[in-house]
Amino acid sequence: MRIERVDEKTVKCFLSNEELEEYEIDYKDFVMRSEKAKEVVQEIIEHATEEVGYKPPKFAFDLQIMMVPDQGLVLTFSEKDPDVRDGEQLIECLKEMKRILQKTKDIAGQLPTEAKSAGEAEKSEKQETPARPDYAVFAFSSLRNVMNYAVALPANLRVDSELYEMDGLYYLYLGKGHASYERYSRACIQALEFAALYAAEESRILQLKEHGICLIAEKAVRKLRG
Repeated sequence: MRIERVDEKTVKCFLSNEELEEYEIDYKDFVMRSEKAKEVVQEIIEHATEEVGYKPPKFAFDLQIMMVPDQGLVLTFSEKDPDVRDGEQLIECLKEMKRILQKTKDIAGQLPTEAKSAGEAEKSEKQETPARPDYAVFAFSSLRNVMNYAVALPANLRVDSELYEMDGLYYLYLGKGHASYERYSRACIQALEFAALYAAEESRILQLKEHGICLIAEKAVRKLRG
C-alpha cells in the first residue's frame, strides 16, 4: 500500500494486484461500495492519517477509483469542490496512470531515468502532461445510476455515448463529440459522482467492445434521459 499526499484535502493510495488479492477485493467492490470495500477504505484512511497527516472531512469525501492495467488500483480521497470548471481531475487521472506505467517499463528493462541524457530527460518531461482526453469510459454499479447521471446532464449536451454491460457492471463510453471541451470536461467530472473511471485509453475500450454486451450503440445519454 503506497500512500501519497497530493494537497491539504487530497490523498492517493495505490493498491497493487497482490494487495488486492490479499484483501480478496477488486474494483467492483469499490464501485458498488461493498462492506468489504468500506473496511479497506477505513484502513487506508487510518494509514493516511498516520503516515502523511491526512485529515479526512468530518462528514463526507469523494472517492475516485482508477484502474491501472496489470498493476492495480489508484484510490483518490478528496473533498468535493463544486467550483471545478475544467478537465483537470480527469487529466490528473491520466497523468497518474501514465506515471505508474512508465515506472513499470523502466523496471522491466528500459534505461532508468537517472541514466538518460539531458536531452532525453527534457523530452520526457515535456511529454509528461498528456493531451486533453476526448473520450473515457466510466463503470457504474447499476443501470439506475447510469440513468440518474444521464438525467443530471444538460439536455443539449452534444457528446458521443455508448452503453455496455460486462461482468455485472454497466460501462458508459463518453466521447467529446460536438460538445465544447469545457462542457465535456464537466460531464466527465460529474460522472465521477456516480461511477468510477474505468478507462481512458484505446486498448481498454477495444477490450470492452470485444467482451462486453452493447446495450445502446449510439446517443446512449440522450436515450437514457427518456
